Amino acid sequence: MRFEFATATRIIFGSGTLSEIGPHAAAMGRSALVVTGRNPDRAGTLLKLLTAEGIKAATFSVQGEPTVGSVRSGTESAHRCGCDLVIGFGGGSAIDAGKAIAALLRNGGDPLDYLEVIGAGKALTQPSAPFIAIPTTAGTGSEVTRNAVLGSPEHRVKVSLRSPFMLPRLALIDPELTLGLPPEITAATGLDALTQLIEPFVSPRATPMTDPYCREGLARVARSIRPAFEMGYLRFREDMSLAALYGGIALANAGLGAVHGFAGPLGGMVDAPHGDLCAALLSAVMTGNVAALMERAPGGPALSRYGEIARILTGDPMATIDDGLAWIETLCGDLEIRRLSDRGLTEDDLPLLIRNAAKASSMQANPIRLTEVEMERIIRQAL
Repeated sequence: MRFEFATATRIIFGSGTLSEIGPHAAAMGRSALVVTGRNPDRAGTLLKLLTAEGIKAATFSVQGEPTVGSVRSGTESAHRCGCDLVIGFGGGSAIDAGKAIAALLRNGGDPLDYLEVIGAGKALTQPSAPFIAIPTTAGTGSEVTRNAVLGSPEHRVKVSLRSPFMLPRLALIDPELTLGLPPEITAATGLDALTQLIEPFVSPRATPMTDPYCREGLARVARSIRPAFEMGYLRFREDMSLAALYGGIALANAGLGAVHGFAGPLGGMVDAPHGDLCAALLSAVMTGNVAALMERAPGGPALSRYGEIARILTGDPMATIDDGLAWIETLCGDLEIRRLSDRGLTEDDLPLLIRNAAKASSMQANPIRLTEVEMERIIRQAL
């Protein structure tokens, strides 16, 4: 047995912990670039806390999901303002953009110098500028991962900038920041969190260190995703924020699978948030993986893990894999998840999607290598 495990240098979790950010940030820098989502006004409290600690702060807003171009612009803003600290405040888009900007601040060059697939794929040689991740959604787990997913509209793909140097210095998770999220965002990010607990658990790279995070996270999603969607009370938001954190820790160390293998290329082909695409894919991918495993690897460990997932999600110690698949499908219906065809994907797009997905790094951690026929069957089921 051999494995490695890495996560953010420090993790602070708890409702109301945003109020503690000032001294932590001051220990890392005196001039911060605060990377936000579309509405920088949401970071008003954070900016006041930084100012009270004597930290100068400039904001950079990411419109939609981060792209190569937006990261270039953000890095230029950070240089122009003399920033020595980057804070990502928002969903996965703001945090991923912040991670990439912090990496480029210290390593120089262009994003394409370091991006996989469409870029030169050079390794980062210097630690990123100090980076703090403060998520305001409960789904991506980006606050504890070592990569940033960037879109390239001209290539019609999303690809990763990846390095151990990109792990945040501090991940501060305050579930109160997720209060008031609209139901559709709660649903999509929650299913992304669920996906990021399932895929590392069935991955061939799963380890004794990641498995407990997956099991505990799955139990919290099972009991809280519906009430978080329907009522949004803080105790359910806390469960989902912790589940998202656990999923991020697990995926950073055990990898993902075909849901994310498809979602990356899809994100460059249709205009939809990453969480929505994962939600639309989860049921079909699980069904396709189970069918492939039963046909070609019935004695492997992955099927028994799908059975364990079924028992955790349903709460039934006698639940079968089919019961688990049915639970997922029902959940997606209850959370009003839209299909891929509603997002603009057409049958004409399938060949390109399958070609790009087959090359995606996440596909390499799927519990079984899918054939082109199996991949097409999965996408048609999710259309």
